[in-house]
Amino acid sequence: MALQTERPLDGTDWKLLRELQRDARLSYNELGRRVGLSAPAAAERVRKLEDAGVIMGYGARIDPAKVGMPLLALIQLRCAPGKCLLKMSTVAEFPEVLEMHKLSGSHCSLLKVALASMRHLEAFNERLGTHGALVVHIVTSSALTHRMIDWEQLDVNVDPPTDPGWAEH
Repeated sequence: MALQTERPLDGTDWKLLRELQRDARLSYNELGRRVGLSAPAAAERVRKLEDAGVIMGYGARIDPAKVGMPLLALIQLRCAPGKCLLKMSTVAEFPEVLEMHKLSGSHCSLLKVALASMRHLEAFNERLGTHGALVVHIVTSSALTHRMIDWEQLDVNVDPPTDPGWAEH
């Protein structure tokens, strides 16, 4: 299956993507060795994937609990008329927000937040609640936190397996 790029992704592109998702700090020498390319060829392929927007960036994944934010919550927000969080606030005002997704349905947004304590959650909810109604879900454990995208062989016309095989990644 190819994504929306100027050219379809081939097997070598998928090998590169798998390796970079496992370890984005690989040198081009090592990356090329793993996928059967020279270092310059690997670098050129990666540059093309970046230019096409397939690779959006690189970064370190940080465990919020290890930096003092052990409480994870998912918060559904239904903004009140004229109080849309996206229009009335900035990201800097809510540093606890790790992710924010606009939704269809009865709630307009879903926020993933990391907090230091229940007291911190209460204060956060008071600040966020000025924008509208909240439904807060405390995360007790995570079955899947980061999934590698590997859709090279995906057939979108086939029903998914009945056993999802959820495991920590």
